[in-house]
Amino acid sequence: MDADSETKSLAVAFARACLGIEAPLVSVEVHLTGGLPRWTVVGLPAAAVRESMDRVRGALMNSGFEFPSGRITVNLAPADLPKAGGRFDLPIAVGILAASAQLPAAALAAHEFIGELALTGAMRATGGVLPAALAARNCGRALMLARGDADEAALARNARVLPADSLREVCRHLTSGNAIATHVTRASMASDAPGADLSDIAGQYHAKRALEVAAAGAHNLLMVGPPGTGKTMLATRLPGILPPMSEAEALECATVMSISDQPFRHDQWGRRAFRAPHHSASGVALVGGGSRPRPGEISLAHHGVLFLDELPEFDRRVLEVLREPLESGVVSIARAAHHCVFPAQFQLIAAMNPCPCGHLGDGTERCQCTPEQVQRYRRRVSGALLDRIDMQIEVPPVNQRELGAAPQQRMPESALVRVRVEQARKRQLRRNGCPNQHLPARDVEQHCRLRETDCQLLITAMEQLHLSARGRHRVLRVARTIADLAGTQTIETAHLSEALHFRSGERSFAI
Repeated sequence: MDADSETKSLAVAFARACLGIEAPLVSVEVHLTGGLPRWTVVGLPAAAVRESMDRVRGALMNSGFEFPSGRITVNLAPADLPKAGGRFDLPIAVGILAASAQLPAAALAAHEFIGELALTGAMRATGGVLPAALAARNCGRALMLARGDADEAALARNARVLPADSLREVCRHLTSGNAIATHVTRASMASDAPGADLSDIAGQYHAKRALEVAAAGAHNLLMVGPPGTGKTMLATRLPGILPPMSEAEALECATVMSISDQPFRHDQWGRRAFRAPHHSASGVALVGGGSRPRPGEISLAHHGVLFLDELPEFDRRVLEVLREPLESGVVSIARAAHHCVFPAQFQLIAAMNPCPCGHLGDGTERCQCTPEQVQRYRRRVSGALLDRIDMQIEVPPVNQRELGAAPQQRMPESALVRVRVEQARKRQLRRNGCPNQHLPARDVEQHCRLRETDCQLLITAMEQLHLSARGRHRVLRVARTIADLAGTQTIETAHLSEALHFRSGERSFAI
């Protein structure tokens, strides 16, 4: 074989691997040589990738193409990047066709390929394509994939997404150059309008006010009270009063969902997540992990709400893994072969009973728990985790008269509260560039400046409540949010007092 024919027997197609929320480029190099028929795939392929030879051979032959005889070597570069799944079937197939001169090799350079092939040549969706679409767009290449993945990939604005139903359709486009039109997604930003209203909850005005403040500043909230006082109902109403997501936030959330092996849903695009894992959830289920790292509940709640009901019933070691993500907004998962970082900027809402039986302080004599049992129960939640929760309130039993009020006589509340929350959040974004809860420590003193008399009030409260420096900053952030809800430029004494009141529950929860 001369040098010219040797060059023609080599072709390169571009694909994307999946590594956390990243989609690193993979060059699929196909080389054809003479000799006995043999197929070799190198470049750290997983079992599903090594098995692609049989799928690709069947797809090529059943699509009317010639499967080349001789030795076929497929190199997936870079060699040290793990490759998994059936997404490499399509780039391997077009690489073989280009190397055997059945396709114009020059047409491959402007495209990237993702897709699993059936033996008939039909293309199957692989999922997890949104990061690949974003990366392909940034590189200026079109992305060819299965039609079932097109809506998800087209969420990447200005990306050129070319869906196909079969290998034959892909080849027809590469030959003609314009056989497939760019796909436009059918998804539109979903409304966060609540299906359930705050007015469904009788009484609990203090708790509703705390929920409004938490929503306005994206603050973490812990509710403590006997069973049946409305803690879960309050938590489930929170998404309905949160401000709408920006397109950038929605795209981040969709990217996390894309790699979580969950199907793309049009009705959830742009809607804030509400995740409520059971208290039996493991640490891996909560933060993510596995041999092929996948995001956990805290990442699936990115820009949304993570609700932990019956907080002390969670394994203490599981709860402790929340401490770092609550501070940093990301979770890092290290494996021997690679390292993944998932976003985890969630709003934690937790609920717990005051004692093991739940009836301590409910105005009855049903509680028979000893002080030692109560202390042991509360010690399941560490002080370090409590210190990271901005607001800690008690939710007492509801007055019987309030319970007797007819629901139809209560005016809708969520829509009005959401208007106030949106206005407060806009003030924060103009001033800080972020919600108050995420205000960096170095900016707290600048944006949460107090008058001299209020400084003394805060010092006294820190001594009485045993607040740490972190706790002091969280009180100031909550006070800043209350001032934003009131529409004032400065933090007044009433705002600081209310913020301290929301934090003063920590004294009753002390363990």
